[in-house]
Amino acid sequence: MNKPFTLTAVAVASACALLGAVHAQTTPAPTQQIESVVVTGKRANRISKGATGLAMELKDTPQTISTLDKEDIANFGLTGSNEALALATGINVELWETNRATFNARGFDIQLTQLDGLGMSNSWGTVVGREDTFVFDKIELIRGANGLLTGVGNASGTINYVRKRPTNEDGGEANIAFGSWGKKRIGLDYNKVLSDDGAWAARLVVAHEDKDSYLRDLKDQRTTVYGVVDGQIGRNGVLTVGVTATDSKQDGAMWGSLTLRRSDGTQADLPVGSSTAQKYNYWNVESRSAFIEYAHRLSDDWEAKVTYNNRQGKESTKLFYVYGTLNPDNTGLIGQHYRSEGDTNNQTLDVNLSGRFSAFGRKHDLLVGLNRSEEELSTDTYVPGGDCLAGYANPSLPAQPFGGDAVPEPTWGQRTTCTTGEQSLTRLYVASRLQLTDAFKAILGVNAMRHVRGGQSRYGSGGKLLDPKTQEVSPYVGFTYDITPDVLGYVSYSDIFLPQEQADINGDLLAPVKGINTEVGVKAEWLNKSLLTTFALFTAKQEGLATYAGVNAAGQWWYKPVNVESKGFEIEATGRLGKDAKITTGYTRLILTGDDGKDIYEWVPRNTFNVRVDSGVPALPALRVGIAARWQSDVSKAFGPSQGAYVKADAFAAYSLNDRATLRVNVNNLFDKKAVGGLQSGAIYIPPRHYSVSLSYKL
Repeated sequence: MNKPFTLTAVAVASACALLGAVHAQTTPAPTQQIESVVVTGKRANRISKGATGLAMELKDTPQTISTLDKEDIANFGLTGSNEALALATGINVELWETNRATFNARGFDIQLTQLDGLGMSNSWGTVVGREDTFVFDKIELIRGANGLLTGVGNASGTINYVRKRPTNEDGGEANIAFGSWGKKRIGLDYNKVLSDDGAWAARLVVAHEDKDSYLRDLKDQRTTVYGVVDGQIGRNGVLTVGVTATDSKQDGAMWGSLTLRRSDGTQADLPVGSSTAQKYNYWNVESRSAFIEYAHRLSDDWEAKVTYNNRQGKESTKLFYVYGTLNPDNTGLIGQHYRSEGDTNNQTLDVNLSGRFSAFGRKHDLLVGLNRSEEELSTDTYVPGGDCLAGYANPSLPAQPFGGDAVPEPTWGQRTTCTTGEQSLTRLYVASRLQLTDAFKAILGVNAMRHVRGGQSRYGSGGKLLDPKTQEVSPYVGFTYDITPDVLGYVSYSDIFLPQEQADINGDLLAPVKGINTEVGVKAEWLNKSLLTTFALFTAKQEGLATYAGVNAAGQWWYKPVNVESKGFEIEATGRLGKDAKITTGYTRLILTGDDGKDIYEWVPRNTFNVRVDSGVPALPALRVGIAARWQSDVSKAFGPSQGAYVKADAFAAYSLNDRATLRVNVNNLFDKKAVGGLQSGAIYIPPRHYSVSLSYKL
């Protein structure tokens, strides 16, 4: 398909033409000098609205929010989104295999990831590939039902990737890195002010990474290019245009993961590099996306904004799935071949009006918007005889761990379209922050949404749509009270709905799940507002949540609706201790129960603790050191593997060679802990101890 590339080419050409016209204006008119103040002011004072849609500080938001900023991402060498999210408070990363993962919070899969506060929910929850974190200014993690941001989702949370935008100064950085398993990486981030009056600026971010793996035969190569331009239109308008292209190739990709539980109840202990992949396996992902945003200042207090996002994605795979009952001698498994080509097309248009109004002698904030998202997808497979429901002969396998040449590549059948689907989401949203007294504020919101879908299940279950439409209204209510100038108490309630892709025993897709989140907490600032602490008690419920129940007569997985309740508390502290020490630490305690009141989803750790701390060294001012550690309690899976409680730690040391160059050494899995991850869908050993060395240079 040339459509993704055509879209990118048109967007790039348009941006270049616009840049050329602007850059040619080397002698600005006097009015442009006035106008430039508006743009540069916006660049210098950008505030993310990822938590509520309103421009609010973290302390004033009645939900728990964690942030991974670009400084932490760089220092700890977190070049991939999975690795970055694993260090966040209350977030668990579950690897399904080498190229797919789910993220969960408060016991449930996170099914909403956004770019700059916009996106469509993923009703299955799996995420293919890793985002390159070099593109982002920060990553926000909002826990609980996010009823102000979307009409669909669940009671787990939202991941909001905040992209880098142009700044007011020329400059940037270039970096290069080398590491274990042949890792090679280069990156460039450069900002350029394009006009003499500062009204127009552009930013280019490029990252390329190539590495092998501790897993047998696994090789990853990822290239990301991101360009963005913004500037003044007339006296009151700001236009932003951006394009991103990502190309990820993974050879030796696993589909599914290791089977460790034996038929006699024991658990196999395999080398950490064990893999089920065959040498001809691959999983390649391409995406091309573009966005255009126009904001218009109506007055000093009011702004209108229109944003359009378009993303085109392609997946190409040759895979080998391993399953069965593992014997005491590690034999008994069989395999299944799979080859596919997939396409997705996602479009989102958002129009909103935001500002401040006066009532009862006080100023209040208001956001009103209309959002429309559409997604189309299709998957073609290569199967014998062109019948997409037919399979290849299931080969038996030698004892684990076996090599990448255990099964020869089959003769693939003809390409056949097997799965198509589409969905649309239309929602009207309103959010307001009301200043009831000097200390007492209310955050009120509502989403009225209509979700329509058609075609087959995203993953080809063939389930029937009994009701393709979901029409719901989701409220959000929050209150905050300033106990002192530095201490705030809050309470919030939100519910949310999510259509499900899972089918019941008869092949009918389950009804939408309803998520409910209630939270009460206290936030406090310390040390002259340099440290923020949060304590939160929460209850999250999922009514009718699809839960795996077995395999039906047609050989397909089937699910039953279950009411699941999660309750617990979270504690987090983030900020600076003194002038040169930075800390983030958090603890989450969970209780998860099903309809019968008993524990459920035992692969989710009930207790997690994380800490990131870094500091300068007084005796050696050019040196900065840091450590990040995560502890989790024991986990298990019925008829699957188990893993005892363990700690994984990472460390870095950065040395400033001069005012431009910094040399950094990272050590991951510092204590070389052997542990099993990804229990929700199988098992993959976490990476053993590994290293990288990087050099960053300010341009």
